[in-house]
Amino acid sequence: MPQIGLVSAVNLRVQGNSAYLWSSRSSLGTESQDVCLQRNLLCFGSSDSMGHKLRIRTPSATTRRLTKDFNPLKVVCIDYPRPELDNTVNYLEAALLSSSFRTSSRPTKPLEIVIAGAGLGGLSTAKYLADAGHKPILLEARDVLGGKVAAWKDDDGDWYETGLHIFFGAYPNMQNLFGELGIDDRLQWKEHSMIFAMPNKPGEFSRFDFPEALPAPLNGILAILKNNEMLTWPEKVKFAIGLLPAMLGGQSYVEAQDGLSVKDWMRKQGVPDRVTDEVFIAMSKALNFINPDELSMQCILIALNRFLQEKHGSKMAFLDGNPPERLCMPIVEHIESKGGQVRLNSRIKKIELNEDGSVKCFILNNGSTIKGDAFVFATPVDILKLLLPEDWKEIPYFQKLEKLVGVPVINVHIWFDRKLKNTSDNLLFSRSPLLSVYADMSVTCKEYYNPNQSMLELVFAPAEEWINRSDSEIIDATMKELAKLFPDEISADQSKAKILKYHVVKTPRSVYKTVPGCEPCRPLQRSPIEGFYLAGDYTKQKYLASMEGAVLSGKLCAEAIVQDYELLLGRSQKMLAEASVVSIVN
Repeated sequence: MPQIGLVSAVNLRVQGNSAYLWSSRSSLGTESQDVCLQRNLLCFGSSDSMGHKLRIRTPSATTRRLTKDFNPLKVVCIDYPRPELDNTVNYLEAALLSSSFRTSSRPTKPLEIVIAGAGLGGLSTAKYLADAGHKPILLEARDVLGGKVAAWKDDDGDWYETGLHIFFGAYPNMQNLFGELGIDDRLQWKEHSMIFAMPNKPGEFSRFDFPEALPAPLNGILAILKNNEMLTWPEKVKFAIGLLPAMLGGQSYVEAQDGLSVKDWMRKQGVPDRVTDEVFIAMSKALNFINPDELSMQCILIALNRFLQEKHGSKMAFLDGNPPERLCMPIVEHIESKGGQVRLNSRIKKIELNEDGSVKCFILNNGSTIKGDAFVFATPVDILKLLLPEDWKEIPYFQKLEKLVGVPVINVHIWFDRKLKNTSDNLLFSRSPLLSVYADMSVTCKEYYNPNQSMLELVFAPAEEWINRSDSEIIDATMKELAKLFPDEISADQSKAKILKYHVVKTPRSVYKTVPGCEPCRPLQRSPIEGFYLAGDYTKQKYLASMEGAVLSGKLCAEAIVQDYELLLGRSQKMLAEASVVSIVN
């Protein structure tokens, strides 16, 4: 398989009247350099987002020129081929669950299922219920799809997003979803590396490169062993010994660590604090927007297990454009093609109950009522708690939700007046006290591509102390941190790169805060209230607070409803008969 895929953008340096492309990658798989260069030229020239066409010289001519005047061009945006994910155990397990909806017996009377929330959890629930032959009615409070992956277009036509979203190879349900919708090509896969900034060496980075030739876990082990800038050999050995129980104990051991924070677990295993400081502050903030003294170790171990057990588990992809149009709309079109409905601007004001405590209908802000055969709440847990009926609050299933609280997060977008050089076509871990991860989206994403100006998208976390501060304060603090990451290009006073514009998106309650002791409080998708179900990444599923967790929760919710079909149909027919009797009597 060739190592070079679609060239999406290059940093061009013109010599004379010609522009030359040079790649430092020496491994071109089974194809010749001529073939790879020709394919890249074709891909580049035919791309709608490109502003340049390249004249590619033959490799020999290029070699002669570079030998004479060595001034190589830096390829700053290369899309890699989709990794081989389809034969992994987790992918096949996810595919089997997906197929169960398409192959299940067609309902004699399709159920109308009312779903609150058109984030990934609600969209997934509706999609798989539609696949099973039912009629979902999906209600979204806002005028935009996506929930925590929502995005908006400003007056200049530029998009700004709720968060910086990365699609891992270890997201089997998400990868299946892309395949089922026929949109696999919308993921831009990046080089299999994890890149960390070096705070003690401003402007420099340290890499963990996963070799393509090795299987898991050897590729991950070698990536760690080859990095000598962040961890010393004694620290690597102590960390490896500390991880042994997790690798040998499997999922049961991982779940048992829910009661310990990352920092406490590391100390218990004899892992030096410097390992936590060098690696796991950045990882904790990337996974849950909080520091390792707060984050449950279960969250880290789940990620490490997936990354170490699957060859491409930690390989990352960016969506090729804004999530509402490029990901959410294909799901909506699929739902509607099967008879389902998706309604925006449909905010729920109240959950109205029957006398037996079951759901009668959802009452919207405009006073209208939405009835159905079953009801799903696929909103963030904090919204569910606000709308929870009083009669339900003493039920243990719902009482446990009090422990689950959304974590605040801020997403920052800054457009600069120039193309920044000290960046990469990948996700970058800032290791800043205020910032989590960031990316130059003008390089990593086709729709946002700009050959002349950079747009940095950054996750500002932990954000609890900043969520109520002004946008200008947040931007000033961000620029001070960026001056350390780009010492030659950015200064806090904008005497170097200047800000053209910015957007700050605040989410006071994002994914649930995965602190120790949360796991027993996460609810199953089937509630004790007959006909009422939950979906969302906070519900019980093995991928915690993530896009993958949201999609899987929707599948599990749909599965529960399909399993309860006869019960729900009988209940609906009984209520209809009772309503008819009352109508006749009156």
